[in-house]
Amino acid sequence: MPPIYLDYHATTPVDPRVIDVMTDSLTHHFGNASSIDHPYGDRAAAQVKTAKQHLATLIGASPRDILFTSGATESINLAIQGCLRDTPLQILLNPLEHKAVLDTCEAIAQRGQAQLHYLTPSATGQLNLEEIDRYCGQGIDLLCVMAANNEIGTIYPVEAIAKIAQTHQVPYLCDGSQAVGKLPFQFRDWGITFLALSGHKFYAPQGCGALVVRPQTPLTPLLYGGGQQRGQRPGTLNLPGIVALGEAARRRTLEMEADESRIARQRDRLQSILQANIPQLHINGDLDHRLAGNLHISIPGIPNSAIIARVRDRLAISTGSACTSGVETPSHVLRAIGLSDSAIEGSLRIGLGKFTRDADLDEAATILSQALLAIQKIMSR
Repeated sequence: MPPIYLDYHATTPVDPRVIDVMTDSLTHHFGNASSIDHPYGDRAAAQVKTAKQHLATLIGASPRDILFTSGATESINLAIQGCLRDTPLQILLNPLEHKAVLDTCEAIAQRGQAQLHYLTPSATGQLNLEEIDRYCGQGIDLLCVMAANNEIGTIYPVEAIAKIAQTHQVPYLCDGSQAVGKLPFQFRDWGITFLALSGHKFYAPQGCGALVVRPQTPLTPLLYGGGQQRGQRPGTLNLPGIVALGEAARRRTLEMEADESRIARQRDRLQSILQANIPQLHINGDLDHRLAGNLHISIPGIPNSAIIARVRDRLAISTGSACTSGVETPSHVLRAIGLSDSAIEGSLRIGLGKFTRDADLDEAATILSQALLAIQKIMSR
């Protein structure tokens, strides 16, 4: 049997119904959406239009707000670097942002193109809205606060943050990678300037995503070429990926509320079992405002690497962000919320999703508890 998959924050399995639609695009309707001198191109263009409408419905945007990209990392780079100008940008950041945001901002700061200002997160990863308001009132050119954290699952009040940014006329970049398809969004009504997303976080394939841009927002392209997508993100469109992204968005619009309610109940049940079996276990993040499928735990004194080594053939969980795997430095997220070295070393991220079964969670709890007991026996010798 393959390992039980509980790493939904890293990537979700592709919904089989999405695969069916994508396969049809690969085999029968494979035209280039920019080559509209024949029916193949016409059909491809129509498929792109339909996908845009499905995604726009999911996030409360207009189809013309959407630029298709290879995923959130490209979208984030386009949003941040597309805002550059002759004078350095004053950028306000949540220090718990994904590395795609932090590393991009740090790179342009090292080139003298930006000055960075960091907010102060609480022990649960939340932010102080008054601090955001104060900074924005002092002359910020770009605000970067994600919708939900990819490690501890903390959900941020995007609507309230966007209103603060609007009040001070500050462009707001929201990394929605972990939240789109799991939480309700109203891109236009809330006043978000840029929204980045990746399809593989909500049951579409890897390699397809979008940057959603508020109308009349200046944006300098990163690439130049054929002029597709108003020249802001040129290049031949990834038709199968876009079709899959659109179908996944359509399914999430229909099924998100019921799925996420069930997933939250499953997560709470797993959490209760683990807490009963592992008395020293600590839950990280904001327990009242976290992603339904997120369970981020610390077992102080037990190295997470030892746990992963024992369970990896039976249970797919992670020690942190998939984008920083193999990096020796401790998680910047866990550091920023003030966890002790022992708690960071013993931290594990468990991610549930649409295809997680109750039986999987019972087995996962047994596997983790047995692994911990075995490690404790070895360490006590």
